Amino acid sequence: MTRPYELLVTASDLQEAERLLKAGADAVVIGEERFGMRLAGNFMLDQIAEAVRMAKVYEAKIYVSMNNIMSNDVLSEIPEYVRALAEAGVEGIEFNDPSVLSAVREFAPQLKLHWNAEMTSTNYRTANYWGRKGASRVVLARELNMDEITEMIDLLEVEAQVQVHGMTNIYHSKRQLVASYMQQQGRPVEGDLGLSRGLFLIEAERREEKFPIYEDRNGTHIMSSEDICIMEDLHLLMAAGVHSFKIEGILKSVAYNEAVVRAYRTAIDAYTADPSEYAYKEEWLDEVRQLQDPERELSFGFFYKEQVY
Repeated sequence: MTRPYELLVTASDLQEAERLLKAGADAVVIGEERFGMRLAGNFMLDQIAEAVRMAKVYEAKIYVSMNNIMSNDVLSEIPEYVRALAEAGVEGIEFNDPSVLSAVREFAPQLKLHWNAEMTSTNYRTANYWGRKGASRVVLARELNMDEITEMIDLLEVEAQVQVHGMTNIYHSKRQLVASYMQQQGRPVEGDLGLSRGLFLIEAERREEKFPIYEDRNGTHIMSSEDICIMEDLHLLMAAGVHSFKIEGILKSVAYNEAVVRAYRTAIDAYTADPSEYAYKEEWLDEVRQLQDPERELSFGFFYKEQVY
């Protein structure tokens, strides 16, 4: 079944992917740390192939993230990897580096390309430039406000994807900053400092806010202290013509992500059934609020802020 609006989620493993598909997700974005950045889980090729088989049962799609900072030592691996993804039946790839785009066009042209340049995907001309190079979608910057997004849609020659729920990245370094800091203090570092460690930063002037932090093979990632939640005004994005709505599930429990998917599925289906009679209902978020970390506020993010880059 083809829906006019795509509900896209992340997943930490195959079990979570299936639960989120059952909850109403239309697509799942996964990947491998060698090629993808800030993944909810590390999926090897055999697991990606299994995810594709699973998604077909739910008439859903699997996308693979290849939005890492590509260094020379991985360039030779990209052609074989994209060929393998195509053979597995993956629907499309998120990319930010032209090396990925050129490899897909040469070795797996059937794969769709979604341009994801994080905070630099801020205008329609650049998005259309990548569209003419082969991209079919732009992942819009999380720092754009509502007016910037909705006014841009009619000028785009490609689909638009917007993050509507979850945390966002506010800082990244390829260095292992936390491990180095702990070693300087003479504190032992046992195991990795990955998603399961529950680490966070607190700024001296904002001690009430906690910023989750983790490290993996791609470096140090500091995440926002609040979670985006734009469900109240989701209809504005649908009316503008945004095609795909992403729920970022990193550092969240499966139960929480399921509740979020169910909530947004309800809102999207209600709007699709009758846009003229659509009305947001507060109770759609009741389950999400019950599971929300009390130290993390649900906020509009940058949707109603004037951002300075």
